[in-house]
Amino acid sequence: MLHITHSPVRFQQGGFQPAQLPPPQERTGTMAYAILRAHNTSSSMERLQLRFDAMASHDITYVGIIQTARASGLSSFPLPYVLTNCHNSLCAVGGTINEDDHVFGLSAAKKYGGEFVPAHQAVIHSYMRERYAAPGTMILGSDSHTRYGAYGCMAIGEGGPELARQLLSKTYDIPYPKVIAVYLTGAPRPGVGPQDVALTLIGATFREGTVKNAVMEFFGPGVSALSMDYRSGIDVMTTETTCLSSVWCTDAITRRHMALLGREESYRDQTPAEGACYDGVIQVDLSAIEPMIALPFHPSNAYSIREFKANLPDLLQKVERDTAEQLGLQGLPSLRSKITPQGFQVDQGVIAGCSGGTYQNLKRAAEILEGCSIGSDAFWLSCYPGSMPIQLELTRRGCLSSLMSAGASVRSCFCGPCFGAGDVPANGAFSIRHSTRNFPNREGSKPGEAQISYVALMDARSIAATARNGGILTGADTLEEVPQDLPEEVWSYDDSAYRSRVYYGVGKPLPETPLIYGPNIADWPEQIPLPEHLLLTAAAAIYDPVTTTDELIPSGETSSYRSNPLRLAEFALSRKDPQYVGRAKAIQEEERKRREGQTPKALLGRDPKTTGLGSFLLARKPGDGSAREQAASCQRVLGGCANLASEYATKRYRSNVVNWGMLPFQVPDLDRWNIQPGDRLWIPNIRSLLEGEETEISATLIQGGQMTPLPLLLPGLTREERDIILSGCLINYYAK
Repeated sequence: MLHITHSPVRFQQGGFQPAQLPPPQERTGTMAYAILRAHNTSSSMERLQLRFDAMASHDITYVGIIQTARASGLSSFPLPYVLTNCHNSLCAVGGTINEDDHVFGLSAAKKYGGEFVPAHQAVIHSYMRERYAAPGTMILGSDSHTRYGAYGCMAIGEGGPELARQLLSKTYDIPYPKVIAVYLTGAPRPGVGPQDVALTLIGATFREGTVKNAVMEFFGPGVSALSMDYRSGIDVMTTETTCLSSVWCTDAITRRHMALLGREESYRDQTPAEGACYDGVIQVDLSAIEPMIALPFHPSNAYSIREFKANLPDLLQKVERDTAEQLGLQGLPSLRSKITPQGFQVDQGVIAGCSGGTYQNLKRAAEILEGCSIGSDAFWLSCYPGSMPIQLELTRRGCLSSLMSAGASVRSCFCGPCFGAGDVPANGAFSIRHSTRNFPNREGSKPGEAQISYVALMDARSIAATARNGGILTGADTLEEVPQDLPEEVWSYDDSAYRSRVYYGVGKPLPETPLIYGPNIADWPEQIPLPEHLLLTAAAAIYDPVTTTDELIPSGETSSYRSNPLRLAEFALSRKDPQYVGRAKAIQEEERKRREGQTPKALLGRDPKTTGLGSFLLARKPGDGSAREQAASCQRVLGGCANLASEYATKRYRSNVVNWGMLPFQVPDLDRWNIQPGDRLWIPNIRSLLEGEETEISATLIQGGQMTPLPLLLPGLTREERDIILSGCLINYYAK
């Protein structure tokens, strides 16, 4: 089904041979190389300085990005910048402030020359696929699932500061990434959908870090068996492998699809050259993949539905045990009580967003549910088309009628179920979703208030099969009649809804247009440059194997405050460590006294003129998941100065830490030190060391009355990253 080679290989005559990997400037055969070279502005392929063809943000990120760029001298958008409104679409949440953000976004699109997509028109990634993704291009987005590789486009999801850099005509700077071949053969069996392929890939690669910060390059004879929707459904989930980006070969199917979208002129052939070298290869036999389920609480916790049903008591007990350990709770509702004589009883199904809300997925679900009923018991199903053109076509073909007649609820184009702003399950409920993530708390539960629900990921086909069976978990491949997924779905694309509502202002700035601010839109608070010495206090210590950005700053109800840094910071770690904010604020108050000329006791006798006080966060592996910069900026707003980690889960989170002026320390044997909240870290001469090229920092850990030398590492810190931290944050750096 899936075979991984971890060593370098060369693609020759339709196969892979062991190879010596040449330096980056000689890896000319891959699709990734050609695209990166075309967008690189530096003289070296070893250290890339990239400029993108377009950017995209949604309504919980674009305000902060524009505010950051505006504070650094923004005059107009130098590239197409699309502002979508698909996250804070439900404007009842938070009062008027969500719609205030939308009004600000439209005024910014007019002032600076951008494209504004009103609420309920499209999910950000559906829109960018339809309007912008094309072979050989690069797109940067402030959402981690910015993936348009199925169109031959290399897209990257990053934190807001990286988009602000592009708005200021700066570059995206990275070392040349690893490129991993994903070689597809065979064709999916009936009832097996793109989410099944994606979960198989994630399950095989995430824990080992097989493709971490790499480019996944998809090609092989199996590609021709997949429609564009199917390819996109696999591609968008590559984010959950922690790869940097993805890219697919293009073919006649790609060309005809782009012609359908009215953009055939943007098509070009794209495939690896004979002799192309890769850092490794993942070979996937599509015909061997089964319907899958990713159990709580990670997409990599993947099993075949067949295996899950055969081992229900054991696997459910494992989920319960892991949940209790991860969330620190006891007495949780038992999932084993959902085992009935008919099978495992599910409470809710959702098909939504950039992964689930495609035309093909919803058409298959409608075909499976045609003439059936989901029943009038506790199980319920909701479906969210990804864009208005998709919704129009599903309406014209009667698919939405079939879904609604079966008892499903059809919603607007909205990302909410993916991050806890819509369709939150009941306490103790089990939800199956064709969406992107099933992290703890992400669906809206609040363990601190004894609210916990369980989300599993599945494909739309098996969700529909489960709905047809009244909520009894069912793999679509077990149905008597299974609708086929053809490589080319016959459908019509009508973008009249866009033409009627979208503001198309790219390249047409109106500088005289005033920005319209609501009462919740606030500037970033001032940050001071790095002092000569630092005395830091641990405000939180998280020893989980991985810490997600959702745990650092929860999604859901916090979305309304993403435009207000101070109010948002009140939610930092609120579901993981509710004492974090109070601890950080207490340290920040001591630093305020120091800056006002006092000598607080927290300085432990050190010179108040040269020693800064701050907090730090310890986590084994922080930053998995969303690209949201607020996972780092909230720490900084509360006086955070550093992270201590064994490693960083993603490049984008580490970038957010740096861009907000915090030190991304690594401590390989982190557990050995048993650092707890309240422990102190004395880092003398840190400014001088950062002005130089030091990568090993001598610090002292203060635990009670005991002082122990603690070596800190800063691997791979570039000159510019050092200067950003020295300045205090990216805004200060550009202001200089």
